[in-house]
Amino acid sequence: MSPERPLYLDHNATTPVDPEVVDAMLPYLREHFGNPSSAHPYGRRAHEALEMARAQVAALIGAKPSEILFTSGGTEANNLAIRGTAEARAERRHLLTSTIEHPATTLPCDALEWRGWRVTWLPVDAEGRVRVEEAERALDAEGAETALVSLMHANNETGVLQPVADVAARAHRHGATVHTDAAQSVGKVPVDVNALGVDLLTLVGHKLRAPKGVGALYVREGTPLRAVTLGGGQERGLRPGTQNVPYAVGLGVACELAGRRLARGGSAALGALRERLWAGLREAVPGVTLSGQGAERLPNTLHVRFPGVRGGAVLAATPEVAASTGSACHDGGESASPVLRAMGIPEADALGAVRLSLGPDTSPEEVDRAVVVLARGWRQVAG
Repeated sequence: MSPERPLYLDHNATTPVDPEVVDAMLPYLREHFGNPSSAHPYGRRAHEALEMARAQVAALIGAKPSEILFTSGGTEANNLAIRGTAEARAERRHLLTSTIEHPATTLPCDALEWRGWRVTWLPVDAEGRVRVEEAERALDAEGAETALVSLMHANNETGVLQPVADVAARAHRHGATVHTDAAQSVGKVPVDVNALGVDLLTLVGHKLRAPKGVGALYVREGTPLRAVTLGGGQERGLRPGTQNVPYAVGLGVACELAGRRLARGGSAALGALRERLWAGLREAVPGVTLSGQGAERLPNTLHVRFPGVRGGAVLAATPEVAASTGSACHDGGESASPVLRAMGIPEADALGAVRLSLGPDTSPEEVDRAVVVLARGWRQVAG
């Protein structure tokens, strides 16, 4: 590990592409270049590969292959889910989401609010978990007016898993469609669309060792949805445009590999590494705190707050580690992450946040080394 090639602890931002994924993609970047909508052998070969990938994605989340739409990534999938539901269910004018969603959810919801929709922004508790009773209260108040509930499965910063199944059950009693952004959770923990009870689910390639620029939207059979872009009839007419076959192939293989890792106990192994990292930091950095400590979290995600310093300063003093903070820079200053604000964490405390997210290739030795250099960086900044 060196400043030129630091230890990568930012897998929630993006993941390295698995070598098996690259190998699977290459033939479709070289000889199998056909358009999957074409009837000749080149097109048929591409179409077969596309349908194989669709089946691989579906298998990971307990869906039918026909329920998988390929997209350019999570942002497009979320927009199609939210805006497409609004178009299809325009007789209802209310939607429900949370205060800790990714901008790919909050901004489409904002846009609908500007168009006259009523949006209920569900609060979270001190652990960063949506309150189910608040969702139930909002649904009871709006009655038959709620078109959509969109609730992320796991928060990208804290890793806290949300009560999607509980909220979905209540939403369906009111006739609402339910969407979950599962970009951070698919491949890290078992995700089953039927166990969650969702009608729409977003997953993202670059979060599970496929390339950037590909994702998928699960659409349960019979779910009302309209296209938000106009063009050809690809992807059941809901996502027009010639499919990106090499990247869809890569996503399919990445999903198959993720399923194998989960079957081998990959979640438990990551969780043990995460706890090793937390135990080391807790011993080496007096006063360090853990976000979402009392909630169920992604096994790879450790969101800590270093005392008396800014998280960005700790990372700047620790070039040996590549990780992220949740703060945002504005005109030369920093402000706390909206997620931590929603959790009620004071600004000064929230500014000390650092997100450390592990991957399947992270080793115990790397975790131990990360503890040493992060503690050293904190001491250097804290003086």
